[in-house]
Amino acid sequence: MAGFDGLTAGTWKVDAVHSNVGFRVRHMMVSKVNGNFTGVDGTIEVAEDGATKITAKIDASTINTNNAQRDQHIASKDFFHAEEFPTIDFVSTEVKGSGEDAEVTGDLTIHGNTRPVTLKGSFFGVHQGNEQSGAVAGFEAEGKISRKDFGIDFEMPLEGGGSVIGDQITIILDIEAAKAE
Repeated sequence: MAGFDGLTAGTWKVDAVHSNVGFRVRHMMVSKVNGNFTGVDGTIEVAEDGATKITAKIDASTINTNNAQRDQHIASKDFFHAEEFPTIDFVSTEVKGSGEDAEVTGDLTIHGNTRPVTLKGSFFGVHQGNEQSGAVAGFEAEGKISRKDFGIDFEMPLEGGGSVIGDQITIILDIEAAKAE
């Protein structure tokens, strides 16, 4: 399992303040709704040989779509059922690339269902930081999943066809990780 070229060995911790774990989904068949999660924890473990493992845990109840009523509904039994499935988890199985040709494949668990997913994006490299922060690394990635593949099959049909909420979800990640001491 090769890692990102230039990412040094050790543990890198996702900086939730400088990261965004977001998504986009079709709404009413004519527009898209964007949202994110504010409760994100993750690490990037890089071995001496460059092998890389990424793990992430997202608090499903921290969904934010800028509409409290909608957020409560998405956290409910109709969608995430955050009371029974409090986290969304990711564990990488392969990490490769550098620059604008980076790719992470892994197992994503949502709503108690685990499916493989591949995220493609860019590794921006490492900055040595300053006195207040140590070395930091930056990444961006996107991928698509079907919410129905994860057992989230709540439907709100529209008169005339289609559904209020699309099945395809675009995952959008902007990640900054700090080297652990």
